[in-house]
Amino acid sequence: MVYHALRTCGGVPIPQIGMNVKQYIKTVTSEMFTKLADRKHADFSQGFEPIPDVVIFGYGVNSDWRRRNYENTLKHTLLAIEIKASERAKSRLGAAEIKSDILKLNAHRQEVRELGSDFIPVMMVIDTAPLESERMTEWSLGQSRDLAKSVGVEFRYFSMDRVIVDSTNSTSI
Repeated sequence: MVYHALRTCGGVPIPQIGMNVKQYIKTVTSEMFTKLADRKHADFSQGFEPIPDVVIFGYGVNSDWRRRNYENTLKHTLLAIEIKASERAKSRLGAAEIKSDILKLNAHRQEVRELGSDFIPVMMVIDTAPLESERMTEWSLGQSRDLAKSVGVEFRYFSMDRVIVDSTNSTSI
């Protein structure tokens, strides 16, 4: 839904937008990605591959975000969005899920900065539950927002009756 909106109404040129683009990082430096890479089988433990839900690239990526073009996809990433949508009957989206994605975005950004580039990390929560009792609690929402702010990740929350836009303005691009 977000990808489609950016392609059709957001003015993002098709060659610059990708969905679930695997961005291989050959030499991992962040603590989080190092731990995740170490959990993999020894034959596959070199490097790490974050897969943001939506990525907007600069012109330099030239519609080529194949794995073998990993250096270019990392260098030309302008914005990476992780999206969590809640539509769970008798359950709700919790802080742990959101915080995990925020930390992944932060680690991803650290890796890209190590390569001399930067991008805007965005955590987007679409809380579609029709009942208030199935939406994120104020506590979970507060925990998620606080973490996003502390690590410089943009935070967006959308529900039927509420929109939250927390900008960090911590990006040099």
